[in-house]
Amino acid sequence: MRSLVLAFAILGAATATAALPKMLVMVDEKALGSISTSEIETMAVKMLGEKGIETVDQNMVQSNLERIQKAFRGTGDNRAAAAMGREFGADAILIGEAVAKPNASKIGDSNLRSYMASVSFRAVRIDNSVNVASVSETATVIAMDDVNGSSRALRAAGEKALRKIVPELVEKWENPNAKGTAYEKRATISVTVGGMDQIWKLKEMRVRLKGMTKEVESVSQKSYVQGVAIFSVRSFVPAEELAEALVMNPPEDLKVQVVEIREATLNLRVVEAPRKDDE
Repeated sequence: MRSLVLAFAILGAATATAALPKMLVMVDEKALGSISTSEIETMAVKMLGEKGIETVDQNMVQSNLERIQKAFRGTGDNRAAAAMGREFGADAILIGEAVAKPNASKIGDSNLRSYMASVSFRAVRIDNSVNVASVSETATVIAMDDVNGSSRALRAAGEKALRKIVPELVEKWENPNAKGTAYEKRATISVTVGGMDQIWKLKEMRVRLKGMTKEVESVSQKSYVQGVAIFSVRSFVPAEELAEALVMNPPEDLKVQVVEIREATLNLRVVEAPRKDDE
């Protein structure tokens, strides 16, 4: 009996650990406005580890840093973050920006000067490219030299930001329906598709909808009568974005035409795509 209880305890612990994401940490931090550092990045990896969250090896990240930064400069959106995360086998990416600058004037007749740092973080899911959590913090310290002052200010602002976003990330990852997550924003869209006069077209449309894991949570077919099918789609994106995704990447051997778009209604029509030898 004791061994059985122990086995269940081990299984429960393993399940709990598996529920947490593997994170890719990318922090662009500058001391004195232009000198690159990695203090907050190191702090983030440590704090995530204390919560039981595995992170991508930072040596691997650093060795690909130039290529990663170029990708972000080229697109600058969550899809670029998701692409980087998938490449490194991560479930989510923690993106940060931090900068510390000294006050131009000294304090009174002393050599003391104030240093202010601002830090912002956002956590992005890899599977659907949406923000899980975000935070911005500032901190000001007084020091006698630039190196010490900038370092202390960065650490202070970074710690404040991380102490907010890491618990929020864990909570929302374990509870995807929590307030403020992308899952809370999902909507049910009625998708009516005409032109499906053959059963293979119905199958291809159903397979395509179910394969849209970035945009769609679930799909159920409500009816199919005289070449018209109606699906109920639980969507992470608005109807117009769902329509765009279907038009740009239609079911196999089909083209999708948009007939009407409303807030919770999408009317489509499919036609057979021309064969390559006919084009």
